[in-house]
Amino acid sequence: MPAPLMHIECSPSLPREADVVVIGGGVVGVFTAYYLARRGVSVALVEKGRVAAEQSSRNWGWCRQQNRDARELPMATKSLDLWEKVAQQTGEDTGFRRCGLLYLSQDENELAGWAKWRDFARTVGVTTQMLSAEEATERGNATGRKWKGGVFSATDGTADPSKAVPVAARGIMAAGGTVHQTCAARGLELSAGKVSAVVTEAGTIRTKTVVMAGGAWASSFCNQLGVRFPQASVRASILAVAPGANGVPDALHSAGVSLTRRGNGGYTLAIGGRARVDPTPQQFRFSREFVPMFARRWRNLAPGAFEGWRQGHESLGKWGLDDITPMERTRILDPKPDMGQIRLTYRRACEFIPELQRVAISDVWAGYIDSTPDGIPAIGEVEGIPGLILAAGFSGHGFATGPGAGHMIADIVTGSEPIVDPRPYRPGRLKTAAWGKVAEF
Repeated sequence: MPAPLMHIECSPSLPREADVVVIGGGVVGVFTAYYLARRGVSVALVEKGRVAAEQSSRNWGWCRQQNRDARELPMATKSLDLWEKVAQQTGEDTGFRRCGLLYLSQDENELAGWAKWRDFARTVGVTTQMLSAEEATERGNATGRKWKGGVFSATDGTADPSKAVPVAARGIMAAGGTVHQTCAARGLELSAGKVSAVVTEAGTIRTKTVVMAGGAWASSFCNQLGVRFPQASVRASILAVAPGANGVPDALHSAGVSLTRRGNGGYTLAIGGRARVDPTPQQFRFSREFVPMFARRWRNLAPGAFEGWRQGHESLGKWGLDDITPMERTRILDPKPDMGQIRLTYRRACEFIPELQRVAISDVWAGYIDSTPDGIPAIGEVEGIPGLILAAGFSGHGFATGPGAGHMIADIVTGSEPIVDPRPYRPGRLKTAAWGKVAEF
């Protein structure tokens, strides 16, 4: 049950060579190729299925600075500015709007945490407004209840997951790059230990630089090269309701349920952090690294079934460059939604915002959110394989920070001054990190 997604036509033929090949047509890979193409770099993007068909179209659509980890905040801030410019540059609407994000709470500890983040954010030039009980109740009047407090982040906003990344992919082609759907990258060829080509199911592209932005597939791809990249995924289930609810905020979060206005006037509904952990070979391999993170989230995580094993994205198997790969067997990760969670989410939403009782469920879907052990993405050249840049493990934050990440990667590739400091994201940190702490500001 895929999420709604705009279809785009891709480039007619695979190039024999390119300055850069980007593997993965999600938000990070697409924006990397977009910014490279706009600089006149010869770039080819290859995607095993459809552009944005996995988590890049299955997320909430939030583009936020609020409550970001200190390491991610600069990228989130830059991304908001870049989201605004994409529509101007492409002449197409991504659905991005700085509509503001509203957070409501009845928990004094939660409010204290938000206030602490506000004080930190001020030191780096980010403004967020703490709401008194009266202000929160007024802004949250659609709930029909009183609140102890909240936050309103006026400069944050949302984009439309159904079309934002496809629009940017069309921008790649308009700028002279190429985009290839239903074209799985099977592996790399190396010469003297350096990247020399990408082998795809449709042919080989000679190149000296590859960006691996394969999302939940990145670790299994790296494993083919003898690279150990700790990554694990959880299965989150989301629903959308039809248009027709009036007076509902554009983007609203509470501990019980969160909602986002969609481009068609309906709403996406979800319970923040709630997910299932499907056992896979990769989950077992990296269990030591992820135990602290899962332990902190135990109230929101539940054991899954063998859905993840069946999908094949977290396999430890090896394949040859002339073999059919797991990516070709599963073009798009489209796991089964947790229908118990879907029913709970809808019930909570209707209790939270009575106006939602007027509209029916229009779509349900699930997606795999890939993460690193510390909740911060791994971005940078892979040690021991010159020319291979990893960009994965965005931990559910990729849609919001994708433009900034893509711009930064394009900076690294072209030798330009990076738009943000890339050092906090270096993949090598995952080798020696102590996993007692996860992302925090």
